Amino acid sequence: MVAELILVRHGQSLANVAFPAADAAGLLEVEFSGRDSEVPLTPAGEEQAAALGRWIATLPPENRPQVVITSPYLRARETWRIAAEASGLDLPEPSTDNRLVDRLMGELELLTRAAVAARFPGEADRRAEVGEYEYAPPAGESFADIRVRLASFLDDLRREQNGKRVVVVAHDSIVLMMRAVVEDLDWDKVLAVEAESGYVRNASISRFADQDGRLTLDRYNVIDHLPPA
Repeated sequence: MVAELILVRHGQSLANVAFPAADAAGLLEVEFSGRDSEVPLTPAGEEQAAALGRWIATLPPENRPQVVITSPYLRARETWRIAAEASGLDLPEPSTDNRLVDRLMGELELLTRAAVAARFPGEADRRAEVGEYEYAPPAGESFADIRVRLASFLDDLRREQNGKRVVVVAHDSIVLMMRAVVEDLDWDKVLAVEAESGYVRNASISRFADQDGRLTLDRYNVIDHLPPA
């Protein structure tokens, strides 16, 4: 078992700002283009990443991360790069793992709600029919699929990083579904987590620690280390 698993959502990204605004206005397009994997951080997201690094710098040496693994997406890699630089410490070089990517939305990638309704008019009914857990967008993946890849990731982590303090920098879907994998939560319990704690916040910290060979939740979706919004 790893000694500690800290899950960090990336800092605020351009999509985190642009899509709520576009959806509220009913727009078909947002003001940027490209792939989801290439979405950058906003200036606020960069400051959140720096605040994460300053928090890491306050940890005693024996509590600092020994292994860092990020999603290959730009916003996750940049969050750790900025955090490591801001910490002023000699922190581990990160690796990336494709199993930590955000939920793959397939043909719906970076589409507003209005655009999805216009271009894929049958998706809302299909989504309602199969249920949120099993629903996969065209050429995309479901939350059930995410659970499978995270279970594989965690199995490898336990075997390869036994006894290590590990930081994972990824996405809201990864943080949420990692709880499902670690704690063996069914979908109703996952929804209860969301209802109680809200969405996974940018640059938030969620921590599991080894207790008698089992990862036990210590904190979830915490942003005390961030500057006031």
